[in-house]
Order: sequence, then structure tokens, then C-alpha cells
Amino acid sequence: MEDKDVIRSLAALAQPVRLQVFRALVVAGADGLTPGMLQERLGTPAATLSFHLKELTQAGLLTQERASRRLIYRAAYAHMADLVTYLTQNCCEGAACAVEADSAACKC
Repeated sequence: MEDKDVIRSLAALAQPVRLQVFRALVVAGADGLTPGMLQERLGTPAATLSFHLKELTQAGLLTQERASRRLIYRAAYAHMADLVTYLTQNCCEGAACAVEADSAACKC
């Protein structure tokens, strides 16, 4: 993962609504959620939610799939794992520490 990708991802998550959206999609798992479902759960206006979904998607944190007339958003688990790996790559200067290599991997 390149520095610019890490910066874009962290910047996208550094906003309360986007962080809530991302966390809701992580919890939803592989099924994902439609914008309507997210709007219901988070109480966010449609236009605001649309903007935040676009930002998270452009940062690589979400995927979007069209299923008939609906859009389904999912957390991009591989990107999330790469981000966590990047952040912990040189943890503790190579010494044994509390961060397990597999802890960044989602078992979804």
C-alpha cells in the first residue's frame, strides 16, 4: 500500500458520519447494505449519505454493486486489512509485541 492511499483512507475515516457508515458496513458483513438501510440505521439525510458513500468509495474503503435497481455497499475488507497491516508493519521496531499478524485479517 502506498502512502497516498493510506492518507486518502485515513482522511476519509476522519469524519464522524463516514466513520459511522464504514463501521455499519463492517458489521453488516458480506451482505452489505443499501443506502436506504444505512439512512434508516444512521438517521442521515439521503444527500449527505450519498456524499459520504462517494468519499469512502473513492478512498477504496467501500465497494459498490448494482443489484437490479438497488445499490449495495460493502466494506472493502482487503483494503481495510492492508491499511491495518501498513499501520502496524514496523510495530515495536521488530521486537515481539502485542499485535498479532493475523489480527488485521477479517474472517468474513
